[in-house]
Amino acid sequence: MKCAGCIGKIERELPKLPGIAAARANFSAKRVAIRHDPALGEEALTAALLGLGFEAQPVADNPLGDESKERKALTRALGVAGFGMMNVMLLSVSVWSGADGATRALFHWLSALIALPVIAYAGRPFFASAWMALKHRRTNMDVPISIGVLLATGLSLYETITGGEHAFFDSAVMLLFFLLAGRALDAEMRTRTRAGIGALLGRMSKSASVIAPDGSTRRVAAKDLDPGMMVLVAAGEALAADGEVVEGTSALDNAMLTGESAPEPVGPGALVHAGAINLAAPIRVRLTRVAEDTALAEIARLMDEAGQSRSHYVRIADRASRLYAPAVHTLALLAFAGWMIAGAGWHTSLTIAIAVLIITCPCAMGLAVPAAQVVASGALLRRGLLVKDGSALERLAECDVALFDKTGTLTLGEPRADVSALDPQARAIALALAQTSRHPLSRGLAAALLREGVAPAAIDYVREVGGAGLTGRWQGVEVALGRPAEASEALATTLQIGDTRQTIAFADPLRADAAATLAALAREGIAASILSGDRAAPVAVVAEALGLQAQAEASPQAKLAALEALKAEGRRPLMVGDGLNDGPALAAAHASIAPGTASDASQQAADAVFIGEGLMPVALAVRVARRTMRIVRENFGFSIAYNLLAVPLALLGLVTPLVAAIAMSVSSLVVVANSLRLARSANS
Repeated sequence: MKCAGCIGKIERELPKLPGIAAARANFSAKRVAIRHDPALGEEALTAALLGLGFEAQPVADNPLGDESKERKALTRALGVAGFGMMNVMLLSVSVWSGADGATRALFHWLSALIALPVIAYAGRPFFASAWMALKHRRTNMDVPISIGVLLATGLSLYETITGGEHAFFDSAVMLLFFLLAGRALDAEMRTRTRAGIGALLGRMSKSASVIAPDGSTRRVAAKDLDPGMMVLVAAGEALAADGEVVEGTSALDNAMLTGESAPEPVGPGALVHAGAINLAAPIRVRLTRVAEDTALAEIARLMDEAGQSRSHYVRIADRASRLYAPAVHTLALLAFAGWMIAGAGWHTSLTIAIAVLIITCPCAMGLAVPAAQVVASGALLRRGLLVKDGSALERLAECDVALFDKTGTLTLGEPRADVSALDPQARAIALALAQTSRHPLSRGLAAALLREGVAPAAIDYVREVGGAGLTGRWQGVEVALGRPAEASEALATTLQIGDTRQTIAFADPLRADAAATLAALAREGIAASILSGDRAAPVAVVAEALGLQAQAEASPQAKLAALEALKAEGRRPLMVGDGLNDGPALAAAHASIAPGTASDASQQAADAVFIGEGLMPVALAVRVARRTMRIVRENFGFSIAYNLLAVPLALLGLVTPLVAAIAMSVSSLVVVANSLRLARSANS
C-alpha cells in the first residue's frame, strides 16, 4: 500500500468478491482485516488481494510485521539518490553558468554516467510498484512518478547523444531523492509504532513459577500458562498473567496500569494483572486470564485498533497530491498531443511536455506542509516539546476540548517527600537507606534528599525485607526505613534511628504551571476536564484545586468510550496522559500529548511528548499548531497561484526546461522562506 488510493481500492473492491463481507486496511501497519465466509481460506484471500495488485501474506507468517528488509532497501536507495543528486547538481550548475559546446557535452555525458545507474537503482521501489499495479490493470501514485522519471531520463539521454542543449538528469534524480526521503520516514514511523505495542506486551513476565500439587514449582513459559494454574510470584517479579491472590499479602506497583503512583496493597481475594510488579512479599496467585486474554494484551489491542481508526485520517498533502499528480500528467500528455497536432514535431512536443512536468513538479505543493511542520516542530523542541508526527500539528490545531489524566500529568506523578522536619544526621541516614531500594517511596525520598544536597551516611549491613522495609547499622546503632505503624498513612514512611522514630510524609504535588496552562488553553477556546483512572478522592482534590470537572476510576475502555462520545458530538478531543491505561485513549484522541516520564507505550501512542516539570508546552503546542496551519494555508495559496501562472506559459511553449527548473526551485524557496517565519513562533 502506497497511498490513500490503495486503501480505497482494497476497501472498495474486496467486498465485491463472493464470500467477503468487509475489508479494512491499516496503512500504518500495512495490514488488511477481512470479514469473510469461513469457507474462504487464507490462500483464497491472498489470491484476492493479488488480483487487485497487492502481494500479501497471512499475519501469522509475519506477526510483528517486520519490514526491516524494505526499510534497509529504502535507506540504501535514499543514500544512492542523495549521492547522485549532489554530483549531478554540481555539473548542472556549471551548465547553467554558461558552459557551452564541448564542455557542456562533456558535463552532460558525466551527468548521464552518474544519473543512469543512480536512477536504475534508486528508482526500483517506484518502478516495481508501478509495474505491479499496471500488470493488474490499476494505477497508483508510483505510475505517474515512474513515467515522469523515465521520460525525463530518456529525453535527457537523447539530448546528450545528439549534443542537445538541455538534459534533465538533475530533475529526475532530485525528484527520486525527495520521494525516497518521504518513504523512508514513513517506514521508520511505522516501525516505531510497532515497537510501542511490543514494548507494552514486553511488560508481562515471559514465564511464571507454577506450583505443582506436591508443592514443588517449575518455570512455565507465559504462552503455555492455563487458567486455573496456581503460581508463586516472588518479590520483585512481574506477573505473567491475570489472576486472584490466594495466599500472602504484598504491595504491587500498578502505576503503568492505573496511573496510581502509590503501591497497591493486595491480599487474598485481590485481583491482580499481568505486568504489575510485586514489590514486597511472595504471593500465591490462581490464574484467571492468560496470554491474549489479559488486561495488558487487551490494552495493546485497543491501541492497535485506535491507531487503525486514526490511520484513515487523510493528510492535507495526500489529499492534494491525490488530485494533483493525475492532473499534472494529464496536462503534460495534452501538451504533447496538442503540439504534435499543431505540427511542432515530436522533439519540441516532448520538450514542452517535460517542461510542463518539471514546472508543475509538486515540490512547492509537497513542501507546503512539511516545511512548515519541520520549522514549527523545531521551535517547539527548543521549548521542551517533541512532535513525533508531522500531521499531529494539523490535528492539534483542530482540537476544541482537552482531557487530562491526573497522576503524572496534572501532578508530577512521583511521591515527593517532606524532609523539612529531619535534621542533617537523619537526612544522611535516610538517604543512605533509601538509595539502596527501588521502591517508589524510596526513590522519591532519595530524590528529595539529593535535591537538598545531602550526602549519604555510612550504613553497614543494609538489607531489604519484603513488606517490612530497609534495615541497617549506623555507628553501631540499628536504623530502619519502613512502613508506618498507622495504616491510614499510606503515602508515608517511618525512619527509625535507635529508639527514635520519625514519620516522613509524601505528596504528589500539582505541576507548578498547571493552572496557568489551563488558562492559556481557555484563551484558545479549549475547555479542559480530568479523565483519570485514579481513585475518586485524590482526583476530587485536584479537580477542586484547578476548578475542573472530573471523571475518576475510569478504565481504559471507559476512557476510550468517553473520547468516542465526544467525537460523536462532533468534538475534537486533545488527550494528555502518561499511564499505560491512557494508551488506548492517547491513540484514539484527535491529538494526544504525553509527558516525558510516561510509560514507553504511552509515549509511542501519543503525537507529542513534553519534557520537564512544566505543563505549559501543552498550551504552547496548540498555539503554535494553529499558527502553523495558517502558514500552511498561505503556502498552498502561493503554490496554487504559481501553478495558475506557470502552467499556461509552459503549455504555450514559452518556458524552456531550464527556466522551468529554475522557476520550480524558486517556488520551493518561497515556500521554505515563508515557513521559516514559524521559527520564533514558540517564543512569543
